[in-house]
Amino acid sequence: MSSTQLFTNRAGNTLIKKLEGVFTHVPNIACFDVLVGYFRASGYFRVRPLLDKVPKVRILVGIDVDRITKEFHDRGQQYIQDPQQTKDEFVAGLAKNIQDADYDKTTEAGLVQFIEDLISGKIEMRAHPEKTIHAKVYIVRPEPFNEYTPCEFITGSSNLTAAGLGLSEHSNYEFNISVREYGLVKEATEEFELLWEQSVPILKAQAEALRKETYLRDDFTPFELYIKMLLEFFGRRVEFDPYHIELLLPPQYHRLKYQTDAANQGYAIMMAHHGFILADVVGLGKTIIALMVIKKFIYENGTQTKILVVCRRR
Repeated sequence: MSSTQLFTNRAGNTLIKKLEGVFTHVPNIACFDVLVGYFRASGYFRVRPLLDKVPKVRILVGIDVDRITKEFHDRGQQYIQDPQQTKDEFVAGLAKNIQDADYDKTTEAGLVQFIEDLISGKIEMRAHPEKTIHAKVYIVRPEPFNEYTPCEFITGSSNLTAAGLGLSEHSNYEFNISVREYGLVKEATEEFELLWEQSVPILKAQAEALRKETYLRDDFTPFELYIKMLLEFFGRRVEFDPYHIELLLPPQYHRLKYQTDAANQGYAIMMAHHGFILADVVGLGKTIIALMVIKKFIYENGTQTKILVVCRRR
């Protein structure tokens, strides 16, 4: 068999299938190193069952350095490496990733396992403070690591995400290469070690913060659980204040008080009398007012609500 192999995710030949084969058939794996631009906890916990017998897992990710640099530039300051800001950026990204995850029991269990692995030291994570990492590299090494022992690295287009691993029918089209030559694996490892030494550790304290700041914490009050139930059942429409109908306008629209007053009054009449007539001269925003009423009705009554619009062709 060739020591170098190209593979795409056509016909189910995905990165997750490749990793399953590697961790099943390569003996004595001592270290799994990952270098990716994009990391999602959902991607990690799909790989996690393969790592039970791997003593050392290291994950190195990039951050949005260009945006941080711009923030300093806009304030007239020179960008200076800030390890604390690097940690904060990364942890904030992970927290958002956890909060935005589609909730089910499998997702919850995987995310809990991810946080536990960070706290226990099963995995080490670092974020690079100055390089916008776009590489995707997965390195598998045994112990001992030399020219006589099997080793491998995979590189290409796949991030450590559900889409990159090929976990859904709508996953990205990926193009990767698997390399088993000791010299090339050694070079890839040396480059990883260089970036690793330059990077900022994500410590156990940050992992604890992730647990406390997301729904993974287990000390919710009954009221917080009730609010969570409302959010799950009604979705984002519960965030809108029914007395501030102008919030239903897109951000780019200018707020005009007479329009929001008309929408509020019209909505109240409609709910009391099962309808109302909206009439005014041309150019005062009857369409905007009607759309505000429709959108409020949808948010109040659920996204399954059916709206019929009847218009006349000119």
